[in-house]
Amino acid sequence: MPEKIILLNDLRSPAMPVPRALDAPAGLLLDALGRPLHDLRISVTDRCNFRCVYCMPKEVFDKDYAYLPQGELLSFEEITRVARLFVAHGVEKIRLTGGEPLLRKHLERLVGMLRGLGTPSGRPLDLTLTTNGSLLARKAQALKDAGLDRVTVSLDALDDAVFRRMNDVDFAVADVLHGLDAAHAVGLGPIKVNMVVKRGTNEDQILPMARHFKGSPFILRFIEYMDVGASNGWNMEDVIPSAEVARRIGAELPLAPVAANYSGETAARWRYLDGGGEVGFISSVTQAFCHDCTRLRLSTEGKLYTCLFATQGHDLRALLRAGRSDAEISGAVAQLWRGRTDRYSEIRSVDSSGLARGRKVEMSYIGG
Repeated sequence: MPEKIILLNDLRSPAMPVPRALDAPAGLLLDALGRPLHDLRISVTDRCNFRCVYCMPKEVFDKDYAYLPQGELLSFEEITRVARLFVAHGVEKIRLTGGEPLLRKHLERLVGMLRGLGTPSGRPLDLTLTTNGSLLARKAQALKDAGLDRVTVSLDALDDAVFRRMNDVDFAVADVLHGLDAAHAVGLGPIKVNMVVKRGTNEDQILPMARHFKGSPFILRFIEYMDVGASNGWNMEDVIPSAEVARRIGAELPLAPVAANYSGETAARWRYLDGGGEVGFISSVTQAFCHDCTRLRLSTEGKLYTCLFATQGHDLRALLRAGRSDAEISGAVAQLWRGRTDRYSEIRSVDSSGLARGRKVEMSYIGG
């Protein structure tokens, strides 16, 4: 009998302590390594309608898998309340994730509630969403009308047969491309397209994807296959380094590096020398960017994770539902971030089997 995989979201998270001294937020919050809190990623559901082999493989997420009951999910009002507190601490960008966020009913209502928030300096938030694109064509206009700025769409192959194998639910690539066109038509942009590259699975799609999106309104980004969670059977031998991907593309479509848009940007930017736009490379495995990571993650049922590769969360929902004041919750968040020392990708250790040590939270649970 195969070993039972215990997903990290099944384990208890420690309660978040409330400090005695409650300082008012100053719009800037630094962790123990001097990194500011700038980005908040909010998972709105742990469900997805795809079974991608690197994220929610069917062997684990089968028909008997127990998802979170509705009552355990943070309500839109709870999400907006805590988002307001994070913004007061310096968050300027909020990304809605999942699972597949568009499976959360009436998500556009949450978008509208978050759109009403503003930074201490009065600037609007950068409000974005990551999706597999399966529902994007029918949701794009409502999301734009509610105030969403832009979307990032996951697409791991242009060849239909390869894509259907990777999503493992027989979903057609044409429907994702239709969703991209719909999002562009309503003004959700700039739109980024993320391709996770796994050796022996979809590496033959690198050049077709580059050719297809070169000169288009979309920015293609290649992501190294990461050791997130315990369910995807990650092995370093399956990783194709971004440098190799860039070489393959550059041999046919010459590239040159471009400066980052901002400090903490996850993707290294490259442009086509003939003016055909740009591509990005996210290299969490081979070129760690922990040193300027500014991201905090809020899970579907209200646990905070200070790193994508975290081994435990911190229960924020308990404070919300215990009647704690905004000042107390804000103080608990500030205390957590100030103590943050995470730099997993910089100190990643691998045992003899090629699997990273330690049981980490699943990507499907807190988003990418």
